Amino acid sequence: MATPGEKMAESLEKLKELQDNGIVGIKASDLSRVHRERLVENGFIREVIKGWYISAPHEERQGDSTSWYVSFWGFCARYLEDRYGEDYCISAEQSLMLHAGNNSVPKQLIIRSTIGNNLPTELLFGTSIFVMKSPLPEKAEVEEWKGVRMVNLPSSIVHCAPSFFAGQSTDGRSALMMIKDASELLTILLDGGHSKIAGRLAGAYRNLGQEKIADDILKTMKSAGYDVREKDPFKEPTTIKFNFREKSPYVNRIKLMWHEMRNIIIEVFPKAPGIPFDKETFLEHIEELYTTDAYHSLSIEKYTVTPALIERVRSGEWDVEGNEEDKKQTDAMAARGYWQAFQAVQKSIRKILDGKNAGKVADTEHGDWYRELFGPSVTVGLLKPSDLAGYRNNQVFIGQSKHTPINKDAVRDAMPLLFELLEAETHPCVRAVLGHFIFVYIHPYMDGNGRMGRFLMNAMLASGGYPWTVIPVEERDNYMNALESASVDQDIKPFAQFVAWLVVAGLKGNPIAKLTK
Repeated sequence: MATPGEKMAESLEKLKELQDNGIVGIKASDLSRVHRERLVENGFIREVIKGWYISAPHEERQGDSTSWYVSFWGFCARYLEDRYGEDYCISAEQSLMLHAGNNSVPKQLIIRSTIGNNLPTELLFGTSIFVMKSPLPEKAEVEEWKGVRMVNLPSSIVHCAPSFFAGQSTDGRSALMMIKDASELLTILLDGGHSKIAGRLAGAYRNLGQEKIADDILKTMKSAGYDVREKDPFKEPTTIKFNFREKSPYVNRIKLMWHEMRNIIIEVFPKAPGIPFDKETFLEHIEELYTTDAYHSLSIEKYTVTPALIERVRSGEWDVEGNEEDKKQTDAMAARGYWQAFQAVQKSIRKILDGKNAGKVADTEHGDWYRELFGPSVTVGLLKPSDLAGYRNNQVFIGQSKHTPINKDAVRDAMPLLFELLEAETHPCVRAVLGHFIFVYIHPYMDGNGRMGRFLMNAMLASGGYPWTVIPVEERDNYMNALESASVDQDIKPFAQFVAWLVVAGLKGNPIAKLTK
């Protein structure tokens, strides 16, 4: 007779077969009732809606949304295919968002289908699918993204609602800039007789400074006999210059976010004190905050680190060669790496205080910070030497976040842009807030992005004479929620206010007090 452990192993083998076949949305019929109930009971699969499941880490805590957000698109792909076959596609507006690089999990996924019921299907964590009864685009105008049927770029631009460009201007501008020639749009405009839409798109491209595309749309439509009246759908003119040949939607997207967010940050931040006359005292104050900063920063990342361990690491009592217990302790390696990285960041700050461009210093030396942060883990064999190679080569996800960081290939386009923006930015508070935010938005490494983002924030704060700012672990939820608002809703104000609140406390000489907002 099989033991409980053997039975559990058998059920896990069935689950592994599904995972090996790339199945994310698990239908009840994919598993026998016995296996399904056993896997649910032990937390290895989670019910999304009746008869449909996703895999979940069995140790995932109740209320943790990570596995759902990671599985969302894969689940929807299988569920929608099972329900509608090829008779569905994502709405033009949400398709356009995906083309623009905004692949955050939507609160409600809007689906068009000729057999839609115009009713929502509730999913996990407040998300849902709404399937509206609607005709579909031509087959040639539909493509797949992560297994989900969506409207292709030209068709989604033509068919999206006029209000989209005004309400979601970052997505709209980013998507429009991916079109390289008016001919990509004109076939749909001409075949559908879309004279009003043609006028709107001509106005949109004129707003972006793309005169040729705007003129080509107008001239071609008029030559075909259509009365076209140009109208700009955006609320405001575009004041930044785009690289028309840029292929990555993320580059233009990040440029737009930076431009649209910077004034909000300037409004809520205290005036920069300026580079201090007494640089050595400024650096000594940073050094004095090491233990406090390390404790809170590592605790935010869920490491179990005590001030005693941090002091032991700093004093040199931690010994890689002679202490087998420390060799096995991930927390100790994290603490040692933090100490080494902290020293490297201070060296960078010294250069910034000496007048070097803060963006250039960070560009040149952030790789050193990262190598110091994880060097001890490589030394004791917790990580491979190749883990120090640089930016990630795989997709990464953020725990409990609807935001999915950009793909691995786009990282190498986005990171140089980040440092270009830091180098050109004139306000240190913008460098600090957007340096941190855009860094974690890109998420260039497989691990350590939060710590690196906070190091970058503090290096940029120093460029304006602001004090080193500790983000308290007690404020972790507010911190993460503010970053989530910036990533998913493009609302930087909560994060700017949060950092400004802490900076003000530091300016008053009280960097980690029990503050009251």
